[in-house]
Amino acid sequence: MPDPAAHLASAMAGAYNAGDMERVIALATQAGDEADEGVQVWRGLAEQATGRYDRAATTFRQLAQRRPEVSAYWNNLGVACRLSGDTDAAEQALSKARSIAPDDADVLYNLGLLYIQQHCWLLARETLLDAVDRSPDFVEARLQAAYACYVCADNTCQEAMLAGAADWPAQPAEQALILAAMLSTQGDLEAALRTLARAQLPGSPQGDHLRLRIAAQRALLHERSNALDLARQALEQVPLTALDALPADAPQARADGWRAHAALAMRAGAWADAAALYQRVLALQVDAEARASAAFGLAMACDRQGLHADAWQALNTAHAAQLEIAREVVPELLAPDSQPLQMVEVGRAAYARWRPLGAPASRESPVFVVGFPRSGTTLLEQMLDAHPAFRSMDERAFIHELTERMEQVGQRYPADLANLTATEVEQLRASYYRMVGRVLPDLGQRRLVDKNPLNMLCLPMIMRLFPQARIVLCLRHPCDVLLSCAMQSFRSPAFMVLCSSLPRLARGYVAAFEQWFRQVEVFAPQVIEWRYEAVVEHPDEHLARLAAFLDVADASPMARFAEHARSKGFISTPSYAQVTQGISARAVNRWHGYREQFEPVLPLLHPMIDRLGYGR
Repeated sequence: MPDPAAHLASAMAGAYNAGDMERVIALATQAGDEADEGVQVWRGLAEQATGRYDRAATTFRQLAQRRPEVSAYWNNLGVACRLSGDTDAAEQALSKARSIAPDDADVLYNLGLLYIQQHCWLLARETLLDAVDRSPDFVEARLQAAYACYVCADNTCQEAMLAGAADWPAQPAEQALILAAMLSTQGDLEAALRTLARAQLPGSPQGDHLRLRIAAQRALLHERSNALDLARQALEQVPLTALDALPADAPQARADGWRAHAALAMRAGAWADAAALYQRVLALQVDAEARASAAFGLAMACDRQGLHADAWQALNTAHAAQLEIAREVVPELLAPDSQPLQMVEVGRAAYARWRPLGAPASRESPVFVVGFPRSGTTLLEQMLDAHPAFRSMDERAFIHELTERMEQVGQRYPADLANLTATEVEQLRASYYRMVGRVLPDLGQRRLVDKNPLNMLCLPMIMRLFPQARIVLCLRHPCDVLLSCAMQSFRSPAFMVLCSSLPRLARGYVAAFEQWFRQVEVFAPQVIEWRYEAVVEHPDEHLARLAAFLDVADASPMARFAEHARSKGFISTPSYAQVTQGISARAVNRWHGYREQFEPVLPLLHPMIDRLGYGR
């Protein structure tokens, strides 16, 4: 005689697989409160699939109490609680599931999603990376792990998680927007646009809102890659009238659309129009990232109109929003006496103990472009990249990552640089070039340009691996540098904190250069100073001087950098638009419009202003 409970569970399974969730629930109702375990499972899954999260949580809680040794019941309970908004109960259930099945990638994935929902980004990153470690082909886990790394500014792990993402299945629209944003930060515009084109849209009206967001992001991606005609074409699919007609519960679609229109207005020189659009975004209830982006845009639009007080007020709004983000990732840096910049040194006595080792010659070493951010490093990078003898790789933190690799194998940086063997140093160089090779597989015989401003804080590692390397230190008036940093939206949470106030930023600037000068005295590297203001005034003279320093006979290709930059497409740094326009004196002494804001920090800056040769 057939088992009625088994027969019912089988019927429910058939209805579930056919997508008829209402029939699954109706069949479960026939079993009453004392339903068979299998019946309860199908009921809970159907309740969850139809958005009845509270009821699903009740069903899976009963199952977990009946069979507490089954991790799947705790896992499903945690998912239902998370979706219902009961994050405390979700964390308890998922932690229980993890204790039973610590290597279950699904459990780790769901726990990682919970941490993202709670904005516990470091925990999310660690947990989701663990999920991918257990199941490397788990695409959803890779995407979410990459997102957590993206928020934490862990570019290396983000890129590792997104390896092969161009071949992933089409993603739901919300996930496609996130994935496209991450791919674009890696410079893979083609994959980002393809991800948006394949996005799976839900039914109307939500699908209509997402369609507008996708078109707006497409416009921003083209603008970011200096393809302005394509950006304008994409923006035609996001008319302002459609944004105005959106319901009140679609703030993100409005924000994305208005920001895209504002970005193109800025490119057209319509500063007042752009400012008005950014102000409309700031009036919406949107997340901290969107508020920061709009406020930075508003500050720039006001600055271009000479409205310096309004620009500074917008910057205060932007930095307050970024501090919300940073507080969730690096709360320890918010202490008033914290140092967001990682600075370690090698003293003369310690350097004297370094074991002498062989090293590449100057022409076989990278050219390092360093300096405080916003000092003209991107301009110089594009000049060098325009020369056929050189190849840049955009801004990468590979030297800094080598310091972390030493720590991971139990070696202290920089103390243990003294004890490295020739083999160990060669392994570090090989690791460096492997990372370079993933970015520039066609480098060939061209000399690598490693432009990362804050490599100025990694001089010990550079001198251990490439002691004959030529280093270009980019300089610009400290006040112009600090103003430009304050007006930029940096992705690094540590830099968000550093730039959150002008006094904190000024202290960081002074500390960075004081360390640089101390380390230059120790190592005596081959350095040339590249002064932004002098280059603007006499570009040919300084290009010839740079070419001589780098042993290049003909400097003329460097002068055609703007044309070269326009042909490159994606440039990762905030100067992506400026470097396509050629050399301009507009940014020289820009800080004079903000002298009132700078007065409190000038006493701190004056000694460094004098030391760098800018006088008062």
